[in-house]
Amino acid sequence: MTLPPVAMVAQQAGVPTEWEVQKVAQTIAAHAGRLQPLITQIHPREWTAKGAPEAYSQQWESVRTQAQSLKLSTDVLVHEPARLTATVDTYFRLQDLEGSLTSLIGGVRKYQNPALADLLTGMVSENNASRQKLREYLVDLAALKEQEFKVMDAEAQRCREAMTRPGGAAAAKKKQR
Repeated sequence: MTLPPVAMVAQQAGVPTEWEVQKVAQTIAAHAGRLQPLITQIHPREWTAKGAPEAYSQQWESVRTQAQSLKLSTDVLVHEPARLTATVDTYFRLQDLEGSLTSLIGGVRKYQNPALADLLTGMVSENNASRQKLREYLVDLAALKEQEFKVMDAEAQRCREAMTRPGGAAAAKKKQR
């Protein structure tokens, strides 16, 4: 079996295969799915009676939305693992969710249930390996896309030079016929 040039460069550069990326994305999606029931156990509106700021309610809504958006983003990444935009979107959504959730965990610990806070903290930590793999893939994929762009740019420059040489355009038209 002969690999296309882009696939050969990807293999040489150490970029994970599509199957490996899909597996990481599925792991992140499953993690987000397991987080959602725990997020619904958080009740920040009840915390205000205990002196909590109203901002926790907004933060909780944001975390709920971010978890759902992360699931959708990972679904796109599973179907199109070579898309840089899908990878970037998934990575940043994951970062945003974990950052917001970490902040919200402080409120859970203080105003609701320290055991639930510990469980949520464990869930965030559980995803560290997948987040790191996604980050590494993102960097590798970006480097691969840069390399592809350089190759395309060099080829385009070579074609422009061939076209601008005396007789280059006429020679090119004759070759097309």
